[in-house]
Amino acid sequence: MYLQLLRQYGERGTNGTLFLNGKKVCHTIELPWKNNAVRISCIPERTYRLQLRNSPRFGTHLLVKEVPGRSLILVHAANDALQELKGCIAPVTTLTGEGKGRQSRVALAKLMHLVLPLLKQGHPVFLNIQNAK
Repeated sequence: MYLQLLRQYGERGTNGTLFLNGKKVCHTIELPWKNNAVRISCIPERTYRLQLRNSPRFGTHLLVKEVPGRSLILVHAANDALQELKGCIAPVTTLTGEGKGRQSRVALAKLMHLVLPLLKQGHPVFLNIQNAK
């Protein structure tokens, strides 16, 4: 499975739309692009493998594998990139501004409903990130 994330970059945050087979799954929010600087930038555009992860803080979520120069980049719930993210990606139902959205837990649940069965069966899931231009 390949998910496609098309991004739009802003000074206060990065907004995106996540697609599966050309159909919108949800929107996303991230930190602004700051040359992949740790904890203050979104991650570079490329294709990443996703892995299932659990933690007490975020519950069941996704880990973005092999991000150059970075570790523990997650896909987890958040509604304000500058306040709640350190380089991770947050799915949101509605965008409300640069790096801001609403109903992130709802959007994450929708995404997990699509990818969880495949990951549990050992099938690979990839995330391709591109500039929406």
